[in-house]
Amino acid sequence: MTQVTYDPWHAALLDLLHLTQQAQDDQVAECVSAALRPLGMETTCYLVDEEQRHLHPLAEHGKQPVGPLGVEGTVAGRAFTTVDTQRVGGGVGGRLWVPLVDGTERLGVVEIVLRRDDCDIEALQDWCESYVGLVGHLLAVKMPYGDSLQQVRRTRPMTVAGELLLSTLPPMTFTSDRLVLSAVLEPHYDIGGDAFDYALDDEIAWFCVLDGMGRGLGAAVMTVTALAAIRAARRADGGLYAIARAVEDALRDQFDDAYVTGLLCELHTGTGRLRYISAGHPAPLLLRRGRAVRELTGGQRLPFGLDDAAIEVAEEILEPGDRLLLYTDGIVEASDKWGEMFGVQRLADLTEQAAQAKLPAPETLRGLAHRVAAFRDGPPRDDATLMLVEWSAEAARRVLP
Repeated sequence: MTQVTYDPWHAALLDLLHLTQQAQDDQVAECVSAALRPLGMETTCYLVDEEQRHLHPLAEHGKQPVGPLGVEGTVAGRAFTTVDTQRVGGGVGGRLWVPLVDGTERLGVVEIVLRRDDCDIEALQDWCESYVGLVGHLLAVKMPYGDSLQQVRRTRPMTVAGELLLSTLPPMTFTSDRLVLSAVLEPHYDIGGDAFDYALDDEIAWFCVLDGMGRGLGAAVMTVTALAAIRAARRADGGLYAIARAVEDALRDQFDDAYVTGLLCELHTGTGRLRYISAGHPAPLLLRRGRAVRELTGGQRLPFGLDDAAIEVAEEILEPGDRLLLYTDGIVEASDKWGEMFGVQRLADLTEQAAQAKLPAPETLRGLAHRVAAFRDGPPRDDATLMLVEWSAEAARRVLP
C-alpha cells in the first residue's frame, strides 16, 4: 500500500478537520492553535460582538487571557472592516491579522504570530488566508451546537423576543457573483417586531423586510408567523402574489387586530427586473451611480393582517451597479433631544457618501446603524432595520476577503 505524504500546510488543514470533528463550539479556537503550532505560528481568534464595535477573543485553556479590541482605530478592526489582511512586521514576532468570514459573512479576525525566524510572512499570507477561511466555516457550523460562541458575541442579556426573532434569521450578509445583500438590526438585544429574509435560487433573488405591530414578545410572534408563511409559500413555488396572500391568511387566522408591514421583493439577477409589494411599509431608496435618485413608491397596500384584498405587484428595471436600500420606520423616525427626526434625506445623504467611498455593503450598514444610534436621544423607542441590496459584480468582489 502506497503511503501518502503531505506538505506541512496540507497536514495542518487535515489536522484542523480531524481535531474539530468532535470538538465542542468552545474548543474550536484550541484546535486552530494546535494545528498551526507545528508550523511555528500562534493564533488567537476574535469574534465581533452583536453591536459590531469590539472584537472579543476566544478563550483557550493554558493561554493568558487578552482583552477585546475596538473595531475603530485598531489594526484588527481595519482587517475586519476592509475584509483585507493586515501585515505587521516580519520574522519572529511578525503577525498577520486575517479577516474571519463564513463565505462573506464577517465574523471577526484571527491574529497569527510567527514564532520561527525561518518563516517568510509574505509568502505565508495566502496559506494563512485559506486556512482562516476554513476556520470561519467551521465556527459557523459549530455555533448552533453550543452557547459559548454566542455568549462571546453578546455584551448583555438577550430578551426573549430578541432570541426568538434572531434564531429565525439568515446570516446578515450573502453574496453571489453578481449580487450582494446585507442587513443589520437594532437594538440587537431587544428586537421586538423587525425581521428580514432572503433566498437566491438560479437567477431569482428574493428578499424582504418586515415590521410587526408593537414591541416585545407579542410583536416577535406576529413577525415570526409572517416570516414562516412567507417561506412556506416561497418554497411551494409561490410568486409574490401568493406569498402576500399567505402572510395575510396566516396573520388573520392566528391573531385579532394584528398587522405586520412588509416590503416583499423579487429581483431577476440576469436582467435587473425588480418586482415588489409594499404593505404599509416605507418606500425603499434607489441609488444609481452613487446618488439617491428616488423612492420606489409602487405596489402599495395596507399592512398584512388588515384584510386588504388589493395586492398590486409593482415593477422597476435596475441598472448594473444600482443599490436598493430597504429600511423600517425605526430608522427615519429616530429623534434627537430636540425632537428632530433622522429622516429620509439624512439617510439618503449618508448612503450616498458610503456609495461614493465604495464601502462594501456590510460596512455601509454598520456605519449607518452607528450614525442612527449616535443621533438618537436615549434608548430606541422602536426597532430599526436596514437592508442594502447591490446588483453589481464589482460590489460582490468588494466583500470578498
